[in-house]
Amino acid sequence: MSLPKRILGRTGIEVTILGLGGEGILRTYGYGKEAYQLINKAVDLGINYLESARAYSGSESYYGNALKERRKDIFFASKSHARDKKGALHHLHETLKNLKTDYLNLWQVHDVRTEEDIGEIFGPRGALEAFAEARDKGLARFIGVTGHHDPSIIRRCIEKFDFDTVLIPVNPAEPKYKSFIHEVIPVANKKGMGIIGMKVYFRGLAARLPGFASLEAFYRFALSRPITTAVIGCDSVEQLEENVRFAGSFEPMTGEEQKELVDSVSPYARQLMYYKP
Repeated sequence: MSLPKRILGRTGIEVTILGLGGEGILRTYGYGKEAYQLINKAVDLGINYLESARAYSGSESYYGNALKERRKDIFFASKSHARDKKGALHHLHETLKNLKTDYLNLWQVHDVRTEEDIGEIFGPRGALEAFAEARDKGLARFIGVTGHHDPSIIRRCIEKFDFDTVLIPVNPAEPKYKSFIHEVIPVANKKGMGIIGMKVYFRGLAARLPGFASLEAFYRFALSRPITTAVIGCDSVEQLEENVRFAGSFEPMTGEEQKELVDSVSPYARQLMYYKP
């Protein structure tokens, strides 16, 4: 089964509509065998967008050990949560070493939450200087920004700088609370950015919602929005295969179907969006 692909905004790169996230079993230590199997199974099944972050425990090292000669076939993204230039460059060095590669396809400013974050990142000797330098030197082909706390903060970031991509939550709790869908996606689209969805299953909480036997509706909802791909962390190969089935048989939701899902989830919107395990 060939997975559908979409163009990642101005990068011009085609990526699968399902990406393997760096959480789940990959955000651990000591599960090298399981991580190796999961990563290679994802590539075998056709996924070409893989993601990690400097903050995700042993995730980057798992990828480095698993991909090896397959690296050239992968669009790989990682992230740095450092707010200053020195710290971000240190993170980049560690990331490249762990991944056993000399470049990232996409390097992202990770989890921007507050005005204070913006001041540090965009200020003198801020992290953004490291990201721009990395792109200029070919260490990162493209640069992006991520966040899942406050859509107004992420909108400010993409208005201040021409990032290539943005990674945001895309799920049916969004429109009934602080909405990245309504506040960020239109601005990102206007700027020609690649839009990457996360928190599609509310960190796994969707499976516990009453009345929802399958997660497929949540995946379909996300990919029915104007995004390129949804990144999903997996705890097992079985979860990965289920998500691949969703992607392979994807059909867009109608507007009415989307509204029904939003309405059914709305009573839980706040707790779903800001649940902390």
